[in-house]
Amino acid sequence: MKYANLGRTGLKVSRLCLGTMNFGPRTSKEDSFRIMDRALEQGINFFDTANRYGMPKGVGLTEEIIGRWLAQGGGRREQIVLATKVFGPMGDGPNDRGLSAYHIRRACEDSLRRLQTERVDLYQMHHIERSTPWEEIWQAMEQLVREGKLLYMGSSNFAGWHIAQAQAAAQARNFMGLVSEQSLYNLNARTIELEVVPACRAYGLGLVPWSPLGGGLLAGALESADEGRRASEGMQKTVEEKREQLDTYEGFCRELGEKPADVALAWLLSNPVVTAPIIGPRTMAQLDGSLRALEIELPEEALAKLDEIWPGPGGEAPEAYAW
Repeated sequence: MKYANLGRTGLKVSRLCLGTMNFGPRTSKEDSFRIMDRALEQGINFFDTANRYGMPKGVGLTEEIIGRWLAQGGGRREQIVLATKVFGPMGDGPNDRGLSAYHIRRACEDSLRRLQTERVDLYQMHHIERSTPWEEIWQAMEQLVREGKLLYMGSSNFAGWHIAQAQAAAQARNFMGLVSEQSLYNLNARTIELEVVPACRAYGLGLVPWSPLGGGLLAGALESADEGRRASEGMQKTVEEKREQLDTYEGFCRELGEKPADVALAWLLSNPVVTAPIIGPRTMAQLDGSLRALEIELPEEALAKLDEIWPGPGGEAPEAYAW
């Protein structure tokens, strides 16, 4: 396994992050345990979850499964960097969601209870909260850091200017602020190259891409799929819309002698701003298959070809659309 610092921190995390969104809804507790054990055996020490995960079976279910896995002992907790998130609705009450100090404290305590741990290593805001001032958010986070319940803060689905706002407010309080941003980023979804990627670079945030395979679109979608997200009606419609592009992409991957999913992950890993793409295996085979991407080094001509097949927004703002 290869490791990298998480943004500007001294914290070392694996270049692949284990996403757990399938644990509970699509993957049984027993299989989830086996996947987490296997990930740890392979050197993956970066585990990502969220308090909302578990739907439609129930919010918090995924954290509960991880908590039961950690409770087995054997040094599991000491070997992983545990990340979870706060923002989404956890109940029907008006304060059961968002980033108010009230909800942050309660959500943190509830996550700690479900995860059966004393601390969260990376606490991520799952979405921007436009109605809560940064002074309130950072005050709540600072208090939880002082209590030893949180170590690092991260964001998810932030715009570049949200990152700038957050860091300016944190700096005024002599607080470290954000150390990572988790964004939708893959060959087919490159909008964040305009402003989020430059913001992460400027402020020293590690970029943690979610949906690195585009929900299966970049994982050999032209092959028959009878289960998982690739088999969904929506994905099949997308495949038909992008069939020509996918045919070129998968043909190029065959020329490289690599699987499409591995090339998609390797492309992300070639970006120096990216710390670790989130892989969300539903099965053990999917986890094992992801490891190949760590060994692939794409030459410049291959990166140029991928840009040709999957063109981005034209670079960074404002040069992408202005002189």
